[in-house]
Amino acid sequence: MGDVVRAPWDAYFVTGFDACSEVLRGRNWLAPDFAWQERQADTERWEAAATQEMTKTLSRLNAPEHTCQRRSLGNLFDRSTVTRLTPLVEEHVTRLLDKLADRLRRGEADFVSTVSEQLPISTIGSWLGIPPEDYAHILEITHNQVHAQELLPTKSQLAVSAEATVQLRAYFTDLVEQRRANPGNDVLTGWIHTWDAQEPDREAADEILYRLTMFVTIASLETTATLLSAMVELLLKDPGRWAWLGENPGYIDAAVDEVLRYDPPIHINTRIAADDTVLAGVPIAKDSMVHVMYGAANHDPRRNEDPDAFDVRRSGTHLTFGGGVHYCLGAALARLEARTLLTQLLKRFPTLRAVAPADYASRLVFRRVTSLSVAI
Repeated sequence: MGDVVRAPWDAYFVTGFDACSEVLRGRNWLAPDFAWQERQADTERWEAAATQEMTKTLSRLNAPEHTCQRRSLGNLFDRSTVTRLTPLVEEHVTRLLDKLADRLRRGEADFVSTVSEQLPISTIGSWLGIPPEDYAHILEITHNQVHAQELLPTKSQLAVSAEATVQLRAYFTDLVEQRRANPGNDVLTGWIHTWDAQEPDREAADEILYRLTMFVTIASLETTATLLSAMVELLLKDPGRWAWLGENPGYIDAAVDEVLRYDPPIHINTRIAADDTVLAGVPIAKDSMVHVMYGAANHDPRRNEDPDAFDVRRSGTHLTFGGGVHYCLGAALARLEARTLLTQLLKRFPTLRAVAPADYASRLVFRRVTSLSVAI
């Protein structure tokens, strides 16, 4: 249908790899921030409490606010940080796979609830100093809140998201207050020092700290858990593929990238035209929404030959982590978790198999595997 296709509403789908890359990296494409929302004739869809709250987070900010907050975080997961986190992630993976092994000895096990949902919250939780007893609560409210980030959420979904948003604010506001009272040698304490130096208004600084901590946490959970679940399902679909990768571990990083290309955890991201422009030959008016279709871009045959074939030896390219100023903050951490998990899985469970296809939540934007039954 073309690289840019008119949507049934006042927007465009962007499907071609190069066109999607142009939108993600171009400075004349903006996130749908408050300023843009206020210019819309129909503001009702943007007034939901959960939508308003997410519009305050890093992914919905534009310069100069985005520049300031992003700079305060630095390069969150640079090479030295990933190196320091590697032993921690390895410990979490070993612990979770011990639980998986115990359940598999008794029969089938759900890989999602046992491993893929637990690894991201264990990693980011220990990094930020979140008490382990709170992990289940954070996972639950994150699952509920993400409805507000869907393309066309229903009123009932927004109501669920609104309640979850209230709980997220209460939890992470309290976490910032506790860390102020009891500073430690952790990332959140460092952010507190940074923003106290930049923002003389303590209330304003704490509001920014709440949003940063909340956003970094929830952004690390759903997407990474889906990556881990999809990775195992795709590799187990062909038993020969699982066995081959176990014998050729040098392709583990390539396998992770092929999963990211083949079935990205996020399928759609929205940008706004800053000015009247032309994209892939299609005129786009200022303030128009364009929906970047990650899955379509990754399956563009002009970029990846035979794109609908899952091939860990492909060495293909993808846009799953975005691009430009909004490139995914946690890309290196997600790769670390996936690589570490897959390495240990192949060694410990060479005969692992899927009992049935994975179950997915009914979503357009954020993919979520709800269950994946495995056995040995």
